[in-house]
Amino acid sequence: MTAESAAAAAGATVHGYPRQGPNRELKKAIEGYWKGRVTAEALQQTAEDLRAANWRQLAEAGIHEVPTGDYSSYDHMLDASVMVGAIPERHRAAVAADPLAGYFAMARGTQDVAPLEMTKWFDTNYHYLVPELGPDTDFAADAAKQVAELKEALALGLAARPVLVGPVTYLLLAKPAPGVAADFQPLSLLERLLPVYAEILADLRAAGAEWVQLDEPALVQDRAPDELAAAERAYRELGGLTDRPKLLVASYFDRLGDALPMLARSPVDGLALDFTEAAAANLDALAAAGGLPGKRLVAGVVNGRNIWINDLEKSLAVLGTLLGLAGRVDVSASCSLLHVPLDARAERDIDPEVLRWLSFARQKTAEIATLAKGLAQGTDAISAELAANRADLASRADSALTHDPVVRARAAAVTEAETRRSPSYAERASAQRAHLGLPLLPTTTIGSFPQTTELRTARADLRAGRIDADAYDERIKTEIRDVLAFQEKAGIDVLVHGEPERNDMVQYFAEQLTGYLATQHGWVQSYGTRYVRPPILAGDLSRPEPMTVRWTQYAQSLTRRPVKGMLTGPVTMLAWSFVRDDQPLGDTARQVALALRDEVGDLEAAGTSVIQVDEPALRETLPLRAADRDAYLAWATEAFRLTTAGVRPDTQIHTHMCYAEFGDIVQAIDDLDADVISLEAARSHMQVAHELAEHGYPREAGPGVYDIHSPRVPGAEEAAALLRKGLEAIPAERLWVNPDCGLKTRGWPETRASLENLVAAARTVRGALPDRLS
Repeated sequence: MTAESAAAAAGATVHGYPRQGPNRELKKAIEGYWKGRVTAEALQQTAEDLRAANWRQLAEAGIHEVPTGDYSSYDHMLDASVMVGAIPERHRAAVAADPLAGYFAMARGTQDVAPLEMTKWFDTNYHYLVPELGPDTDFAADAAKQVAELKEALALGLAARPVLVGPVTYLLLAKPAPGVAADFQPLSLLERLLPVYAEILADLRAAGAEWVQLDEPALVQDRAPDELAAAERAYRELGGLTDRPKLLVASYFDRLGDALPMLARSPVDGLALDFTEAAAANLDALAAAGGLPGKRLVAGVVNGRNIWINDLEKSLAVLGTLLGLAGRVDVSASCSLLHVPLDARAERDIDPEVLRWLSFARQKTAEIATLAKGLAQGTDAISAELAANRADLASRADSALTHDPVVRARAAAVTEAETRRSPSYAERASAQRAHLGLPLLPTTTIGSFPQTTELRTARADLRAGRIDADAYDERIKTEIRDVLAFQEKAGIDVLVHGEPERNDMVQYFAEQLTGYLATQHGWVQSYGTRYVRPPILAGDLSRPEPMTVRWTQYAQSLTRRPVKGMLTGPVTMLAWSFVRDDQPLGDTARQVALALRDEVGDLEAAGTSVIQVDEPALRETLPLRAADRDAYLAWATEAFRLTTAGVRPDTQIHTHMCYAEFGDIVQAIDDLDADVISLEAARSHMQVAHELAEHGYPREAGPGVYDIHSPRVPGAEEAAALLRKGLEAIPAERLWVNPDCGLKTRGWPETRASLENLVAAARTVRGALPDRLS
C-alpha cells in the first residue's frame, strides 16, 4: 500500500468510553433520582451533558469517529433488552407506567418484584443484567435511545457510529425466563429477533448513521457448529439488507477463532478485532482467511483493559502488517474503555516517575490518535512521541519497584507440601465441629456490613486532617461493637466484625502491601452505580506487617461466638487490580499468596478459628477459551491453597464466590480444598447448589438465600423456600445459611430486616428437620 493510500485509510476511533464523568456525576445523579432528590428530567440532562463532554474530549484528542449508544444509566445489556422489547412480564406494567422507573426496577427490583439476574461480562469485573427469554417472547424494536444519542453527537458536528450489542451475543448471554424449561435455547429465537434488528438499523440510517457497530464478543468463546451457523445466518441476513447503514462487527477479549473466516466472508462492511497479547492469534488468522479486501478493519492495538502505556513501535509494526490485509485500517483500543479509569493526570499522589507508565482512558485516546497519525503519515511525523514512549518503557523496565530479589527467592522456593492441607477434609470437619459447636444450618454473613454516612465521613475527615487517628479508631470500635451486638441479638451463629475500616476488599489490602499503587480518582464501573478504584500492581509484592489481626482480635474480645477473619484471596487481588504485564500472572499470584499466607498464620495465632479467604473472581478470570483453562486453574487453585494450607485441622477455612456462572469450575472449587464455600444463589434459584451436588462436592456450602444487590427485603418464608430448595441438593449437615454477598452497599434498615428474616428461616427449616438431625 502506498503512503497516499495509507493516509486515506488510517483513522482513529474507540468502542466506548467511561460513563461516569470526572467526578462520578452520573452516579450521584442516578442515586439522587432513586432517593427522590433528583428529577427524571435533571438526571437525563446530566446524562446528556456527560455524553457531550465525552464526545468533545474524544474529538479534541484526535478521535475521528466517536461511539454513540455506549452510554448507559445502568447496563448496556439491559439497554439492549429495552431496545428489542424483551421486558419480563413482571416488569411490563412498571415500564409502561414510567419507563425510567421501570428500567431501574428491572435492574434493582422492588419490594414486590425481583430484578433480572446479574452476572459478569465475560472475564471482566463488569456485571450485566441477564436477559430472560422464552418460546413466547415477542420482540419489538425500540431504537429511541440509540437514535436520540446519535442525533446528539451529529448535532455537535461529529462523525458518530452507534454501538449496539449484536443479536447473536444477546441471545447467547440470555437465559430461560422463570417458568421456562431449563433446556430452552434462547438462540432459537434468532429468526424472530433479526427483523427487529433490521428495523433498528433502518431507524439509525434514517437518523444519519453511516456506520453501525454490532458487538459480538460471545464469538471469541468456544462455539458449537450450530452457534457458528447461527452467526453466519445472522450476518448474511443483516448484511444483505438494502435499507441499512454500513455494518462493523466487533469482537474483543480474545481470539475470534472459527468465527473469523465466517465473518470475513459475510456481506458486512468491516470487522473490529482485538490484536493485543490476549488475542494476538487474530493477526495470523486474518491473514489465513485472506484478509478483508475492500472492507474496513478497526484494529484494537491499544489494551482497553489495562492501564500500562502502549509500546507504540510494537503496535505500529502490527498496524503496518494489517495495512496489507484490509481496504481500510483504523486504529482503536482492543475493547471499550469502560474498563479503565478516566484520566491519569488526576492522580497527584503517585510518583511522577511511575505516572509516566500509566495510561487511562484519556491517555489511551492520545495513544490511538498518535498511532493513527504515524500509520497515515509515517514515523517521522510522530518521532517525538516515539522517543518519549521508549524512555517511559525503559524507566519501567529498569525500576527497582519491579524487582525485589527477596520476594522472588521466596516464591521460587515454594514446595508442593506447602500447597496441600492435611489431614483430609473428613478429619478436619470432625475437628472443626467439635471445636466450634455450631448448630445444623449455621447462619453467617459474607463479611461487610453497611458503610454508613458516619463511617465515610470519618474516613474523609481522617484523610483531610479534621480528626486524628485515635478519634478515627474510636469511630471504628463503636461500629464494630454495634455490628456485633446486632448479630448476637439477631441470632447469627458465626459473626463478622463488619469491615468498617475497609474502603474496598482489594484496595484495603493493596494499600498495605509493597508493590501496589493506590489511585485517588481511578474509578471504574462494576455495576449500576457501583464504582471501584482498582489498585495498580506495579512491582514485586510482600506484606510488611499484619493487616487485619488488630480489628479481628478486638471483635473477638467482645463475644464468645466465633468471629471470622476476613481476607481477599490471591486470584481476586489480581482480577480486581490492574496487574503488571511484564511477568506471568501465575508468578504474581504466588507472591500475593505468600503475603496472605503470613496473614492467615497471624490470624490463627491471635485466636481466630474461622478464616474466610474470598475468591469471587476465580470464575470471572477463567480464560474464555477452554484450551487455556487448565493452566489458569492450576496456578489459581494452587495460590489459594498456598494461602490457606498452613493452618491447624480445627481452623475452619471459608471462601466466597458471587455473580458468575459456576457450573464449569466446580472441579476447581473442589480443588481449593476450603472447608466451607458460600456462593451467590438467590437470583439463580439455587442452581449452584444442584451443580455442586451433581459434581459430588463433599464439603460444606452456603448458597445464598438473600440477594443483596437489590434493595428489597426477602421475607422469612421466601428465604426458607430457597433454603428448602438448597436442602434438595446439599444435606443439612453440610448446608450453611447466608446472604449472596457482602452488605457494604445496603442500608441498615433493609439489612436488619433481611438478616432477621434469614435467621428466622434457618430456625424454621431447622425445626422441621428429622429428629436424628435436629
